[in-house]
Amino acid sequence: MNRKIPFDYWLLLITFALVLVGIVMVYSASSIYALQKYQDSYFFLYRQGIYAAIGFVLLTVLLFTDYHSLYRVIYPFLGLSLLLMLVTYIPGLGHKVAGAQRWISLFGFKFQPSEMAKYALIFYLSYSLSKKEGNVKSFIIGFLPHLLVSGVFLMLLLGQPDFGTVIVISYLVFLMLFVAGARLSYIASAILISAPVIWFLIASKPYRQKRILAFLNPWDDPANTGFQIIQSFLAFYSGKIWGRGLGDGMQKLFYLPEAHTDFIFSVIGEELGFLGIGGLLFLFLIFMYRGIRIAVKAPDLFGTYLAFGITTLISFQALINIAVVMGLLPTKGLALPFLSYGGTSLVANLAAVGILLNISAQQQEISWRAYR
Repeated sequence: MNRKIPFDYWLLLITFALVLVGIVMVYSASSIYALQKYQDSYFFLYRQGIYAAIGFVLLTVLLFTDYHSLYRVIYPFLGLSLLLMLVTYIPGLGHKVAGAQRWISLFGFKFQPSEMAKYALIFYLSYSLSKKEGNVKSFIIGFLPHLLVSGVFLMLLLGQPDFGTVIVISYLVFLMLFVAGARLSYIASAILISAPVIWFLIASKPYRQKRILAFLNPWDDPANTGFQIIQSFLAFYSGKIWGRGLGDGMQKLFYLPEAHTDFIFSVIGEELGFLGIGGLLFLFLIFMYRGIRIAVKAPDLFGTYLAFGITTLISFQALINIAVVMGLLPTKGLALPFLSYGGTSLVANLAAVGILLNISAQQQEISWRAYR
């Protein structure tokens, strides 16, 4: 890798475009709210810009860092992620927002350890599954250890609570096990066993039941549980094909809660219309295609699983967020990758893209040598 690296430029351009759109839309969605709450309409814009700059620095560093060097930090990174998840439970350090204690607050900045934990699990699974290539079909060696390690993180997430991230990580773990060649009977059995647990978790919390009911018929309680999704519907309806125009959306004016975070896609739909959201969907589809292509052509199993895990995580979170704001799934607190306001998510995802680009560079370099 001494010469110019022929990494996947398309993936980098798509990522840059998504982040740029996100910065613009975060400002559009948050400026009035920021002016009222912080007396500074640029409050969220400044921070999102700083997070993006940090993320692109990490992306660049990791682009030029051989992804095999991750071997040395996988278990320390996994342990650190677990430790930080535990810190969220410590009074004074754990920060609670809207009843969920998912953040660590230090020096005026909030950090969400679950964003780190997602990638720590991807690194661990990629390394472990590649090392156990011949024993993946074994229940004791290839299936159970991965389920147990993931289960520890899932239990901590349920305690915060962060049910949306639990669903994302569970999907990711089962899919990576399936791709690695774990027995389908083990995966199906684990899913069947977890189904009543999920049902109990939903039934045991009234607010989760209300979310399900609001999803089924938000107009039964339009002023309370159905309010947010109805406002999202109104945003899409108002935007129609062409949109109301950048900055001219109405739902962000204290009608649509979480307009600059979880529901930023609704603001995009109102201001940029069907063409705007169609363009973003196209970018995410191309991102997923390029990521899977990198996974398929990776030089080794570790690179394949790593690229597949990163691509799946970002793409699945985007799919869930878009489905939620369009009323196709019950409301969950999941950010839209690269676009929603949130420093931890943006920095972590950009760093992960740097790893993807490094995998693509090594794959292309090997191909170049083969044809030389």
